[in-house]
Amino acid sequence: MSDASGAALPASMRGLQLAAPKPVGERPLSLVELPVPRPGPGEVLLRVRACGVCRTDLHIVEGELPPHRSPVVPGHQIVGEVAALGAGAERLPPGGDPSAPPLRSGERVGVPWLHRTCGRCRFCRSGRENLCENAQFTGWDVDGGFSEYMVAPADFVYRLPDAMDDLAVAPLLCAGIIGYRCLRLVGIVGDGAGLPGAEAADQSTADAGNVLAGYADGSGRTADAATAGVEPRRLGLYGFGSAAHLCTQVARWRGWEVYAFTRGAEHRSLALELGAAWAGEASEDPGVLLDAAIIFAPAGELAIDALRRTDRGGIVALGGIYSSPIPPIEYPWIYDERVVRSIANSTRQDARELLRDAALVPVRSRVEEYDLEQANEALIDLKQDRVRGSAVLRVG
Repeated sequence: MSDASGAALPASMRGLQLAAPKPVGERPLSLVELPVPRPGPGEVLLRVRACGVCRTDLHIVEGELPPHRSPVVPGHQIVGEVAALGAGAERLPPGGDPSAPPLRSGERVGVPWLHRTCGRCRFCRSGRENLCENAQFTGWDVDGGFSEYMVAPADFVYRLPDAMDDLAVAPLLCAGIIGYRCLRLVGIVGDGAGLPGAEAADQSTADAGNVLAGYADGSGRTADAATAGVEPRRLGLYGFGSAAHLCTQVARWRGWEVYAFTRGAEHRSLALELGAAWAGEASEDPGVLLDAAIIFAPAGELAIDALRRTDRGGIVALGGIYSSPIPPIEYPWIYDERVVRSIANSTRQDARELLRDAALVPVRSRVEEYDLEQANEALIDLKQDRVRGSAVLRVG
């Protein structure tokens, strides 16, 4: 098989493979030579250029998420170049967007956590493909991006914003997308949340509860809520890693105040740099009630803390794929129509809209770079909260 230039593709590639879950301190990923995969019908072969390192990778490597495939190549925040197209891939719309032109060899695309869905179950048929009963996930069910090449369905990859380089855009492909879905389910983005900039003027805001203060002016700046005559709405973020630092930028663009609850001084510093109104530890009181909260840290007790700080009618979203047990919830903490809801995976619509909005804000990723061979070190740093922003492997 040849690549876009007509040159023959290599027979083998370097990849980081997990044979069996182990603590990251034992450096469980092994650098191995693997055959370069061949794209099947409807698939594309990608030459990987960068891959983000996600807390979900940490859960897979350490076995908090049970193995689905062994051995497996982790990684699901992948930036790659289309090296070859399988049969029929040129007829499939990237990202499931029927208005998008088909993929061509040499294009830069992104691959997220959601590898493919069945398209037939009751959830897929009702527009809830994130709940698909037969979904497959990148780096868990199929080999992911901690390698030089990988394959993905052509209609589950996405064109990426031109203005963002490979390292900066990689974290958007999971941390960004799942954070965006969290924002959607607490009412900050999506239907009824309004649109910033010129689009806002044409958008009917029928749901007054979702009219947001301070629409962006097109440059990414946000107007002061008091100037707009609207009470500011407040979002609490628990755990300030990759997803939270991206969420903060979108939420502020939508006119919300952000309150960051995180243990590390470096993470609190980053939150304030990104415009958070307050940053402190979960034990500290920000002095306000929250309209919504998102829990990214995998600690169940934080759900209770967030509920106790949430105003009437507020929503607490659990944004992790794994968490320690949630302690018993006393009824007064959930009374007054407070809501606790989990976030499961994401849809292709989430991905398309996040990438659109990230370019408009524009979102700026704070990245710590590692070589492919340093994947174990990146996971160790992630577990020990030493990553400020997002960890990304530079691959090609």
